[in-house]
Amino acid sequence: MNHKALFSLGLAVTLGVATSVTGCGNDGPSDSGGGSSAPLIGVDYPRSDTDFWNSYIKYVPQFSKELGIDLKTTNSQNDIANLISNAQTFISQGVKGVVMAPQDTAAIAPTLSQFAAKKIPVVTIDTRPDTGNVFMVVRADNRAYGTKACQFLGTKLGGQGKVVMLQGDLASVNGRDRTEAFNECMKKDFPGITVFGEATDWKADVAATKLQTRLASDPDIKGVYMQSSFALSGTLQILKQKGLQVAPSDPKHVYIVSNDGIPEELKNIGDGLIDATVSQPADLYAKFGLYYAKAAIDGRTFQPGPTDHGSTIIKVRDGLLEDQLAAPLVTRDGTAIGGQPTLKFDDKSLWGNNT
Repeated sequence: MNHKALFSLGLAVTLGVATSVTGCGNDGPSDSGGGSSAPLIGVDYPRSDTDFWNSYIKYVPQFSKELGIDLKTTNSQNDIANLISNAQTFISQGVKGVVMAPQDTAAIAPTLSQFAAKKIPVVTIDTRPDTGNVFMVVRADNRAYGTKACQFLGTKLGGQGKVVMLQGDLASVNGRDRTEAFNECMKKDFPGITVFGEATDWKADVAATKLQTRLASDPDIKGVYMQSSFALSGTLQILKQKGLQVAPSDPKHVYIVSNDGIPEELKNIGDGLIDATVSQPADLYAKFGLYYAKAAIDGRTFQPGPTDHGSTIIKVRDGLLEDQLAAPLVTRDGTAIGGQPTLKFDDKSLWGNNT
């Protein structure tokens, strides 16, 4: 997917007149009676302790202006209790729609029910609730993240050796999707590779500690799959301390695949410090999270199928649709590996090269 083209994509929303999304369907009226006034939408930022989420936070006001939306924002700081409290704040402020990224995808169900009772549509970005419904989920195919990482590492290691997977929080659908897909791919396509799964709860200090412990017991580790860039700094520091931060041409090189596509990852790929990442679209999460929230307020509906912005809407279960945005694998040379197409680290279509 060409992210640069997506940035120039006109949403055709001017002064309250909304047009339909080709291929998605538009079974409802284009305006729910709000006239030309800007709808008030509440956006809860899930955390601000990673470069990825700080980039998302930067994009939200940019696209709110483009779409003609008034914002109320909160930050739940990766705490479900904060998110529940912030939801009450949004209700008291009279928001007409909500965009959130619940990191605990099981515990958010009662809050979703409360919004539904108030007829306040909710769009979740990055994650989807385990139970309960929202108007739209905006995320990438997180199982594909795990599969792409598996194919990259499995191919680079020639199907033999040991790898560490620094897992996210398994209470999150993202952590589960990436973990399950990586394990299934390794078992099927690279049975000669041993995978050590290390749960980290998306915490950098936990990831660093577990990686250091694993390398102490298994010094012949040849690959690391970080399910998010939160583990980047600690991983590089540990490899440097152990004399393993060497060029890809060196036999001691440990292959590293990350997820996110932040600017630092792209630079590190170019410098040979890591080998690949999956570019998770922080810009498009902001853009289409707000887009669908406004569409819900306007009374529009959508159906499964391809969209005119290079993605596909799928039906997760009855009453729950997910717009799966593309998330390309990024490498140093941009050549296909393990059957996976890749983009070169300095490709200008990547949001991480346009911040």
